[in-house]
Amino acid sequence: MTVDDDSRQERTPKVDSTARERLISPTFVLAWVVNFLQYLLFYLLVTTIALYAVREFAASQTASGLAASSFVIGATLGRIFCGYVIDTLGKRPVLLVSAVVIALTSTLYLVVDSLPLLIAVRIVHGCAYAFASTALMAIAQTAIPSRRRAEGTGYFALTSTLATAVGPALGLALVGAFTYDILFIASLAIAVLALALSIFLRPSAAQRQAIAEAKKATRPRFSFRDIAHPAVAPIGAFMLLIGLAYGGVITFLNGYAVERGVLTGAGLFFLAYAVPMLLMRPVLGRLQDKRGDNIVVYLGLALFILALGMLALATADWHVVLAGALTGLGYGTLMPACQAIAVNAVPREKIGTGISTLFLFMDLGLGLGPILLGALVAATGYGTMYATLAGVAAAAAVLYFAVHGRRA
Repeated sequence: MTVDDDSRQERTPKVDSTARERLISPTFVLAWVVNFLQYLLFYLLVTTIALYAVREFAASQTASGLAASSFVIGATLGRIFCGYVIDTLGKRPVLLVSAVVIALTSTLYLVVDSLPLLIAVRIVHGCAYAFASTALMAIAQTAIPSRRRAEGTGYFALTSTLATAVGPALGLALVGAFTYDILFIASLAIAVLALALSIFLRPSAAQRQAIAEAKKATRPRFSFRDIAHPAVAPIGAFMLLIGLAYGGVITFLNGYAVERGVLTGAGLFFLAYAVPMLLMRPVLGRLQDKRGDNIVVYLGLALFILALGMLALATADWHVVLAGALTGLGYGTLMPACQAIAVNAVPREKIGTGISTLFLFMDLGLGLGPILLGALVAATGYGTMYATLAGVAAAAAVLYFAVHGRRA
């Protein structure tokens, strides 16, 4: 190519070729809002339901942990099949049915009269949430232009970050100022609003084309690889330990705050969690692209271990707030970093399976954590539990080095 050719190419307008690739489309915005509402509903309840089980049903620490983590157990069961079901039946039908089930379970929180029934409602709610969130992610991905895939996915991921900042604090505030009935009424209102907006969430042109092509294709039979991809299992095991540690944070924070008299700090914990994560996620993502996985993962591990250690020793509100910021920079860094590792570990056509495999392992950790840790809290107290979780995170660092770090 000559210099003149280069000059002509540089003068050729490129705006027209990309102007049609709008990121902010009605489908994307509506999916974003509905996904935010579903995450908000999750975080509104996850930090309050354990103490509710203790106060309402005189549950033990182990049983209250099960009441909280049963949601994640249901979500884990749902994630086993949701990808295959969504591909088979379609994204919108699965979303609508899931949103209806979520609204119904949100109604049942107001009338449950026993701990077993509460646990059953949480399991059904979690399963429906897994289907709804996966369908919403699929709808959003089909609405994002391929040239702006990473950018659009990053914007969509802000739904969970913002819900993390708002949900737990709002849940604790409603319980502190009013009653659990008011909390459950607020949850029902959010679920109904999400259902109403889901009705208007119709496929875009890109989605309709994808559906038409899917109908022409021969659908493969369900297999183990639709549940967990072997290439992602090692980093998934790492995230299982990290999820176990994070499950202890979000489940027992309310009871921990009551015992230590740091309710103000606990109310600001997740706001402190979200702000540094929002600021640093783009920077750390570019750092991982340029310098590799290890520098970001080890940084996240160090900060998460420090956060857990601070929770073990905290005696003032500002200690808990600082622990929240460190958790955001720690756990909030590890999750997207490991998503990138999972995506790089599988072929392009298996990216969805790779991500769902990672979430499956993480959900197992989130679900098992409160069950196992409830007995530890009852026997030794919150301080020992958080110190133990710091040790679990340190063990996860050794596992990471063994399965990925030494080769990265």
